[in-house]
Amino acid sequence: MVLAYVVTADVLASLVTLATAWRTPAETLAWPLFLLLAGGAVLHLEAAQGIERIREISREGSPHAHMQSVWLFAGVLVLPMPLLVALIAISYLHAWLRVYKRRAVLFRKVFSAATVVLACAAAQQVLGFFPNRPLDVDGPIGLIALTLAGLVYWLVNYALVVAAIVMTNRDQPARAALGNASDQLIILASIGLGSVLAIMMNDRPWLAPMLLLTVLALHMGLLLPQFRVAARTDSKTGLVDATFWHDVAGREIERARRLQSTVGVLLLDLDHFKQINDTYGHLAGDRVLLAVADALKHSVRSYDLVGRFGGEEFAVLLPGVSTDEVRATAERIRFEIASLHIVAVDRLGREQVVAGLTASVGAAVFPDTGTELSPLLLAADEALYQAKSNGRDRVATAQLF
Repeated sequence: MVLAYVVTADVLASLVTLATAWRTPAETLAWPLFLLLAGGAVLHLEAAQGIERIREISREGSPHAHMQSVWLFAGVLVLPMPLLVALIAISYLHAWLRVYKRRAVLFRKVFSAATVVLACAAAQQVLGFFPNRPLDVDGPIGLIALTLAGLVYWLVNYALVVAAIVMTNRDQPARAALGNASDQLIILASIGLGSVLAIMMNDRPWLAPMLLLTVLALHMGLLLPQFRVAARTDSKTGLVDATFWHDVAGREIERARRLQSTVGVLLLDLDHFKQINDTYGHLAGDRVLLAVADALKHSVRSYDLVGRFGGEEFAVLLPGVSTDEVRATAERIRFEIASLHIVAVDRLGREQVVAGLTASVGAAVFPDTGTELSPLLLAADEALYQAKSNGRDRVATAQLF
């Protein structure tokens, strides 16, 4: 049933694309506007790819709201349907390659793109009931046209996605498939920004790049704090806490199982951290933890997930890596920590430089050393114990499953 539903949506989107392409005169193709919107969509996702990947994984089982609707709904207002379909294809293909690193299930992304095509086609049908383009109409008529088109765009896309989620996850309450109300407000806000962008492109296209900065600022200023709240971040380091890390790791392993891919896990422990607290005080120890957290984040890819497990222990989730790549990442992390020179204030109020830090790291890889999260973590923990037993300041890799 789910497969038939997904295929039907894909076929309908393909038919809409073919029908509109056949009827659209070549001279109406607005290539400069298309290139401007495509460039904005690509730059937007490039700048926000790290947070978008984690947000998408954490929203498994509910609609994933993103701000690409700014560019897509602007396309509804200024582009003919063939170029609008091309814009949607570029946006989703770029997201699959760059944001999700080809680790998202492809048919799901194709279905999502199909729902957007159908939503855009429905919105343009609404606009067709008005005698002039809403961008050329001042006053209430233009506002009504834009509002109705925006609501239809949102409702068609939302309804199609929710229906697929309900059919796919029959074991969870249907209410869970609706997602958070705040996420839908993000979509509605994006539609409003898309309307402004279209008007700006219609009258003063040279000002459109300013809106890209606005979108990025809103994305990082609104979605990043929302993500941090949902992620239950650790107050001392700004990393995600152990509970959220476990949740995302479990979903990532399930995804890797479907894709027949891999997931690397690193457990890291700072060596002799108690001596830092005893020598310089706990405030200096907190400053060291923050510096190590920053070093960890800068030593891994933007879509890897770093969490604090408590005390001086950290965990790193590395999707799609081999055993050799996991070990290379662990060695890079160990080197970065050893290179740190941290200025901290000791218990007497004097500035001190904390250096010479070392770390022991245990590494494990799904499915080679474990086919579930718990055995994988146990294997990494055992490898960490071996690294400490063998003299600390080293990396140990778990034995093959």
